[in-house]
Amino acid sequence: MPSQESSQRLTGSPIRSRISSLMFAMFATMASLYVAGRLWQDAENRVYMIKELDKRTDKGQTAISVDDTLKIIACREQEKKLSALEMELAAAKKGGFISKYSTGNDATAKKKKLLAVIGITTQFGRRRNRNAIRKAWMSTGAALKKLENEKGIVPRFVIGRSANRGDSLDRDIDVESRQSNDFIILDDHVEVPEEISTKTKLFFSHAAETWEAEFYVKVNDDVYVKIDGLAAILSANLDKPRIYIGCMKSGEVFSELGNKWYEPDWWKFGDGKSYFRHASGEMFAISQELAQFVSINRSILRTFAHDDISAGSWFIGLDVKHIDEAKLCCSSWSSGAVCAAG
Repeated sequence: MPSQESSQRLTGSPIRSRISSLMFAMFATMASLYVAGRLWQDAENRVYMIKELDKRTDKGQTAISVDDTLKIIACREQEKKLSALEMELAAAKKGGFISKYSTGNDATAKKKKLLAVIGITTQFGRRRNRNAIRKAWMSTGAALKKLENEKGIVPRFVIGRSANRGDSLDRDIDVESRQSNDFIILDDHVEVPEEISTKTKLFFSHAAETWEAEFYVKVNDDVYVKIDGLAAILSANLDKPRIYIGCMKSGEVFSELGNKWYEPDWWKFGDGKSYFRHASGEMFAISQELAQFVSINRSILRTFAHDDISAGSWFIGLDVKHIDEAKLCCSSWSSGAVCAAG
């Protein structure tokens, strides 16, 4: 037995010795790399300062002062920070700040600043309405492109995707979009009536990220628009920042379930149950700064049952100029109006 134990000790001793040698070699390698890295960094600093010294010597200066040395080092540190920030910015853009929504063939959407991007909210099964709009005021093909180039106005139908992704509803819209090239398809939005407020928010977000325009306009797909009249109203307000233009109104908040205008969050509007001032949802416009605000904060902006109430709520706490424009009261059929609801 003693001989066996002695044999085991003799056998284990070389193994432990080899492990210790391996660990020591790894530690020595890591230490060498660390020292080499520090020496390389110091060498870079010395080369940089020698170059500065050569420059100053040529100008008659014989040495770099302590202050100058510190400034050089500080500059190099700032360069490193700037490089890191640029990398973070690139990562942020890659992480989703750039729009994820499809836009058809609008590859040159950012050529110049437009007057307005008009989003016509539509639904499945409303092709007849869309065709009526194309014939009445939106135009198609070359005329649609001419509207953009000459008047700086880009109208697009806005729609989401079917709850049964890829079904006949989606396929029909895809075919129509390829034929007309006048859609914004919100790929991440499910097209259901109760999500109209979210849809409006996503339209403003997408449009602000895709086109640089003075104004972004939301219109229903049963509204007739006089393009020249709308352009005149918007152009008259170009010098005003943070503009919210529409047929301003307020009214009763309906808390009765089953009412057409039922508001599930009715209790949030106080005991008086009255809405704050907001633009009618048939048609309203917001300036670029407000559209950018919606785009940046879309994940935390509250939505209510109706998109006009939701849009009005987004701007309550901001320094926004509300413009009550009677010509945008589409349901009144008043003389001089630039829109009419069907």
